[in-house]
Amino acid sequence: MYKALVKPLLFQLDAERAHHVVFNNLRRAAQLPGTKALLRSLYNFQHPNLTREVFGLKFPNPVGLAAGLDKNAVLTDELATMGFGFVEIGTVTPRPQSGNPQPRLFRLPQDEALVNRMGFNNDGAAAVAARLARRQNRQLIIGGNIGKNKDTPNERAAEDYVAGFEALVEVVDYFVVNVSSPNTPNLRQLQEKKPLIELLQQVQARNQARATPRPLLLKIAPDLTDSQLDDILEIARETKLSGLVATNTTISRDNLRTDSTYVSSLGAGGLSGRPLRARATEIIRYLHQKSGGSLPIIGSGGIHSAADAQEKLAAGATLIQLYTGFVYEGPALVRRINEQLAAYSHVPAGATT
Repeated sequence: MYKALVKPLLFQLDAERAHHVVFNNLRRAAQLPGTKALLRSLYNFQHPNLTREVFGLKFPNPVGLAAGLDKNAVLTDELATMGFGFVEIGTVTPRPQSGNPQPRLFRLPQDEALVNRMGFNNDGAAAVAARLARRQNRQLIIGGNIGKNKDTPNERAAEDYVAGFEALVEVVDYFVVNVSSPNTPNLRQLQEKKPLIELLQQVQARNQARATPRPLLLKIAPDLTDSQLDDILEIARETKLSGLVATNTTISRDNLRTDSTYVSSLGAGGLSGRPLRARATEIIRYLHQKSGGSLPIIGSGGIHSAADAQEKLAAGATLIQLYTGFVYEGPALVRRINEQLAAYSHVPAGATT
């Protein structure tokens, strides 16, 4: 139904407007008696083979929603009915910000891809924390993806990440430090070894001072070299990270089917979707092999089918996340992936039970 009827209608709208239409209608529909039960019957699939215990958290299945779709945690209760094992909200910054000028989200249907330069548009950490405190579904695992405000200089970036951590720590189950978005000026400079270690140490100091520390992960870009990936693994060990999210969007525009003139006309932004699949898997495999499987990896990038999901897990991912595949394939993708994964009695390469 989604691909035959809903998707063609949505794809006639501007991409960001379509996003808001879907969110608003889903929120309204969920208030009607029986809607959530119907969604669960359509999209939820449970099986003992799907359970994963990762960095101290028990996930009912390994399929999560990536950060970016529900930035402000407005639909966590509704998304809980769609079969996800976990949902990552954000990226959240300490202070509210409007993000980059519109238009800032574009589809490349020939490539089943998106280009975005949203720029961490969000309601701010206090508003998001208050919203999460009011959610009804407390069983759904929530990740908090945190970033810095655009006007915060890099030399003070750690203050923003610490502030975001402090604001959300009581309402999320794990954290992801995002220094890999290409849409905030100079943000990716924080992926360099020295500033990243200093930033993570400050966040981790607050975290480890707690009676029950939260798992702390780092989200990395797909555009890093092998040498930089080696540095990431060293940083992860030194700062005692719980895991990595691989990967964010790419600044590359290689091997696209869409006309290059049109792609160039869209301007800057991060590319996600099918064109990212191979590179994201390559990075997951490299990190898994180099770490000897000791570091959990959440795999993200180009997952549009159950086969794509299995590829990420076989490469060494412990969990996976959807975003662009969810936009192109619809909510049934979550169930299809879980059904196929449940059919395999073995544990994938990166998974623990």
